[in-house]
Amino acid sequence: MIQAFAFYLFAIVVLLSGAMTISSRNPVHSVLWLILAFFNAAGLMVLVGAEFIAMLLVIVYVGAVAVLFLFVVMMLDIDFTELRAGFVRYAAIGLALAVALVCEILIGIGAWSAGGIDLARRAAPVEGSTIPNIQAIGNLLYTRYLFVFEGAGLVLLVAMIGAIVLTHRERKGVRVQNVARQIARRPDEATRNVRPDVGRGVQL
Repeated sequence: MIQAFAFYLFAIVVLLSGAMTISSRNPVHSVLWLILAFFNAAGLMVLVGAEFIAMLLVIVYVGAVAVLFLFVVMMLDIDFTELRAGFVRYAAIGLALAVALVCEILIGIGAWSAGGIDLARRAAPVEGSTIPNIQAIGNLLYTRYLFVFEGAGLVLLVAMIGAIVLTHRERKGVRVQNVARQIARRPDEATRNVRPDVGRGVQL
């Protein structure tokens, strides 16, 4: 009874917060609604026994991605009213893409069901129910899918290096700091002893 109540509570809050995310006029409020949706989705994952995915939702999506979205939205001066002005003009294209996506999902489900695979037997853990969920994922991730995991890490590394290179590219007209010149500077080059006359001040 308590599990069913918690499931419906989390599910309803996820649906409402998702709807408020795309319907809020203020982008900051949209990000806050998105964070609420992530928290409740993590609660749903805990109910089904996928505590690892719940931890990822809270740590990665709420702690990093959503906070990054919030900072970017608050720092950039974007006229969201002008951006939403063309919503009606592109509504037909968006609706067509949504219908195509739903059709692809239905085709995928049909192809999966036509294969004659028992979903309950397929979803059962290989090691048995005595091993925790996180340990089972770790054993599978670092054995069978080790090269795929390392490949994903390599892709992220390349993306990070590319972002750093694009950020620190050479620009014209920008004064950069010369650390070696500052360190090699002598005291007589930095200061000047003057003795001005009374009432005349100092010439800069």
